[in-house]
Amino acid sequence: MNNYKITVLFVIQRNKVNAKGLCPIRCRITYQKKRKVFSIGLFINPNSWNSSIQKAKPPNKQNNIINTQLSLISQKINEAFLMLQILPSKFDVDDVYRKFKGEDSKEEITILGAYDLHNEKTKKLIGVDFNELSWSRYVESRRKVAEFIKMFYNKNDVKLNNLDLKFIKDLEYYFKTELHLKQATVYRSMQRVKKIIQFAIAENYLSRDPFNLYKNKKHKTKIVYLSVEELAMLEAHTFSQLRLQKVKDLFVFCCYTGLAYNEMATLSHNHIQIGFDGNEWIEMYRQKTGSKISVPLLQKAKVILSKYNNELPKISNQRFNSYLREIAEILGIEKKLTHHIGRKTFATSVLLYNNVPIEIVSKLLGHSTVSVTQAHYAKVVQKKVSLEMERLNKT
Repeated sequence: MNNYKITVLFVIQRNKVNAKGLCPIRCRITYQKKRKVFSIGLFINPNSWNSSIQKAKPPNKQNNIINTQLSLISQKINEAFLMLQILPSKFDVDDVYRKFKGEDSKEEITILGAYDLHNEKTKKLIGVDFNELSWSRYVESRRKVAEFIKMFYNKNDVKLNNLDLKFIKDLEYYFKTELHLKQATVYRSMQRVKKIIQFAIAENYLSRDPFNLYKNKKHKTKIVYLSVEELAMLEAHTFSQLRLQKVKDLFVFCCYTGLAYNEMATLSHNHIQIGFDGNEWIEMYRQKTGSKISVPLLQKAKVILSKYNNELPKISNQRFNSYLREIAEILGIEKKLTHHIGRKTFATSVLLYNNVPIEIVSKLLGHSTVSVTQAHYAKVVQKKVSLEMERLNKT
């Protein structure tokens, strides 16, 4: 049994006086010469606080309520301390605080508990340096891991300290065999689990990384895009069905702007600005990365925008891709067309094949770094270099 003593002290922040002249009361737990200070949500007139007896004076209705609350907090902290002493493992002042708050100690925290802490923390950062789509993917990742634990271990959860390489390999096997995920999705799914483990290590919940000996196989996808000839054929075709013609127009617009679906769906006349060169530019922020997008409005994109009075037709991503499959079949394009193919066509057939440097391509696509663009389009650049070298040899 741990015989160290714990000290609970309440202090007021005299330098933080609110409009009512009240100061916040904070609690300070000291254990093994380490302190944990936190807010308790109570405020007091600084003249009413008696530090030596740790009470609000003189007795009145408001001060009596404060004293009762302080007594309850002190009692709960001591109860948490006693509960931790029963455990055979060591603990620190942070564990006492977590136990008081009803959370697991470091020794007790689980993988799903780590997910909850991570997701709760990142949810508050949505719109700051995290977007809602990325956050929702971690929520979905937690659900998958919970189902895996139930199926493979017949448990509701697993302690972080019990995670090992076998757990990681079993999880990968589950993704492949039970969920039938493709390798690219397996890679991303395992990366999210690894991110949770790294979060737990950074927060001092875990001292070792069970991913150390695990190699996550990255799936290299082939870049699919419309060739210059295919794009020209699509542009020249007029569809008798209005729905297909609208989707064709939107897709061609994407081929000449590189906008992702979310950006295209939210584009308005407010995003069209006159740039430094006196020409029209699309100015907006990419929802996925939060990076700024500045794309010159090319003539072919401008024509489509004018056709719809600067307000593009609205259509769901699912229907958009469904109609694109019809378009591909009618034109004999043997590629699985999606909205994202338009973005890739902008990067390749419109930009890279017209000798636009990859640094500018990266900027126009709104990628966070040039390395992201290089990772996706390195082979396209190599092919373009090869074609240029052949041209030089013929001159």
